[in-house]
Amino acid sequence: MHGRPRKAPTQEEQEASSLKAVKLRELQSQLLNFHRNKIYTKEAVDISTKLLESNPEHYTGWNYRKLSVQNLLESALDSDSVQSILDEELRLVENALKQNFKSYGAWHHRKWILSKGHSSTDKELRLLGKFQKLDARNFHAWNYRRFITALKEIPDEKELQYTTDMIYDNFSNYSAWHNRSVLLSHLMEAREGHSGKENVLGEEFEFVRSALFTDPDDQSGWFYHLWLLYQTLKREPLLITSWPSTGSNIQLSVNGYLDGQSLLPVLHFQSKARKYPIILCFNEAVEGVCSSTVTVECEYHAGDDLIWTPLSANKLDFAQAWLTYLNFPDEVNSLKPYSVKITVAHVPGITSLSGAPCSTTHTSFTVCVPLHDLKHAELQTMERISWKEEKFRACATQPQDANLLHSLGNFKITMENKPSASDWSMETIFTEIAHCRELLSATDCKIGKLTLARLLMAHNTLISYSRPNDGAEIHYDEILALYRDLMKMDPKHLCYYEDEYSLALLKQLTSNTESLLKYSYEYQESTSPSMKSSLCLRLNGLSLSRLGSMECLLWVQMLDLSHNKLRSVEGLEALQLLSYLNLSNNKICSFTALEPIRMLKALQVLDVSYNEIGAHSVDSSRYLCSSPMNHAVGNDWNFEEFANGGIKLNDHWDAFLVFKDLNLIQLEIMGNPVVNDQLKAFLFKIMPELKWLDGEKCN
Repeated sequence: MHGRPRKAPTQEEQEASSLKAVKLRELQSQLLNFHRNKIYTKEAVDISTKLLESNPEHYTGWNYRKLSVQNLLESALDSDSVQSILDEELRLVENALKQNFKSYGAWHHRKWILSKGHSSTDKELRLLGKFQKLDARNFHAWNYRRFITALKEIPDEKELQYTTDMIYDNFSNYSAWHNRSVLLSHLMEAREGHSGKENVLGEEFEFVRSALFTDPDDQSGWFYHLWLLYQTLKREPLLITSWPSTGSNIQLSVNGYLDGQSLLPVLHFQSKARKYPIILCFNEAVEGVCSSTVTVECEYHAGDDLIWTPLSANKLDFAQAWLTYLNFPDEVNSLKPYSVKITVAHVPGITSLSGAPCSTTHTSFTVCVPLHDLKHAELQTMERISWKEEKFRACATQPQDANLLHSLGNFKITMENKPSASDWSMETIFTEIAHCRELLSATDCKIGKLTLARLLMAHNTLISYSRPNDGAEIHYDEILALYRDLMKMDPKHLCYYEDEYSLALLKQLTSNTESLLKYSYEYQESTSPSMKSSLCLRLNGLSLSRLGSMECLLWVQMLDLSHNKLRSVEGLEALQLLSYLNLSNNKICSFTALEPIRMLKALQVLDVSYNEIGAHSVDSSRYLCSSPMNHAVGNDWNFEEFANGGIKLNDHWDAFLVFKDLNLIQLEIMGNPVVNDQLKAFLFKIMPELKWLDGEKCN
């Protein structure tokens, strides 16, 4: 642990350990008996003392001790008796900490005693001083110090000086750097205005730079530098993209066509329910998106208040992408464009995890609602989609394709009091980039390279706030080169670097229309006269291990991600127009890794062939989602039908969870170890509209 090799115990040490274990088991048996029978006599308390001084990690022992102390305090006759009881507990904890300075139970018990209010906090600080001389980096002691200073109401400025002294004594003190970040967070919150924050952060960048240049390979200062970078970039939540994009003209139909003229070169966007998705993407996860905070003005919208759904929400219901639907009544069948205007943060209520409010934002588009053509749509869905190379033609040479992509990617947002990257933020990032390059010119430091890559990405982020799609790509080649170097230098963290490389590459590819055009292709199904050209974004064979920048691809309906290194498809849930998806030849090892596609209601064609689904004997991820037999999931299904058909639902419930709500007409799943006749029968059962499975037409 921590680079220290373990030594095999000697014969004498093994015998001593065995003897100690026998004594501990005897003490533990007695304590559990006392605990079970609520015996708090002096003899019982003495037994618990012996046990906890020998084994401070016995959590049940500490819980019993609290109950016994509470019992003694209730029967105490005067304040001296109370003080005597609490002093004995502090002595016990001190002895336990001498045995194990990192005992969670001991430190928590000491906090509990201090909360009674009868002990000296000055004495606690002196004791902490002794402990921190023995181990200055022990985070338990630093955490306890924050507890004591809060009780004593010691000013943050005074504690900040203490951390400064501790860092000067040893700048490799992770816990001191962390405590410094906690204190500065409090101080910056107390100071109003940006100037105070800028002055503090400027001084801190200079302070940590001394440690970085003294020993570039020590990571403690770099972690603090990363925290300073986050504070520099920290801003209020912003609406960065939306679909439909601002100023776009959308035609809603069953098949995506109107009088033989295709506005969007897509296969079709089926909307038999006469509804169209609206997607809002923010620069960070937010909550509070609802009909009160977001107003949608549309003349022919059918229905009451819109219901906004978080896409990929965490347990706190925060999400970067939010979805709702515009519903149009059947009588609306006109070529006349209807205007739709959306106002985000119409009233306060949309906030980030840090509590920062979202600025008021406007976006608008027009939509045409022509007659249905159900027959034509059905003819199209009968054709099998092929992902072979000969089916695609590059779009880079076609000026009309460039104009289309520019229109689709028009993410211009109208914002009231739009915040832009401050001169101070940009100057600070430039300064840190220069210092980092200076350091790397003298030493080949891997964490220095990682920090430089992060700084360059931060620079591009700041540019995107003030001048979207203008120059943000200038550092991407250097960033990608840095991550390639890191993969070679530090193979132990290869997966992390691959993920960061993937995110940077996707940022580069989506940064402007020209780069997107290189990966945009026209799909043509020559055997079907009813099939028109279709725009496909082909990001295949790029060694992507993680998805990002999906907010720039909200318009995509056909996406090829084959021949990459994807283990998860997190992020795809924002692509609510996505109808055709190729994930073949990746590293997806379970159905639960496909869980985000459950939210893609427009998805009709899915290829997950030649992955690793079922290759691992124990797939722990499958236990992270609910079983369909849980009443909260799939309660509309008759599970007896599966049993009658000889299908064991327990073997396929993770597949059930992913596919049960999809309307797939074509699925490719061959080449995965999990595939067998029973699974195929199961898939037919839960997806009755399936027409193609592994290249074979279904009856």
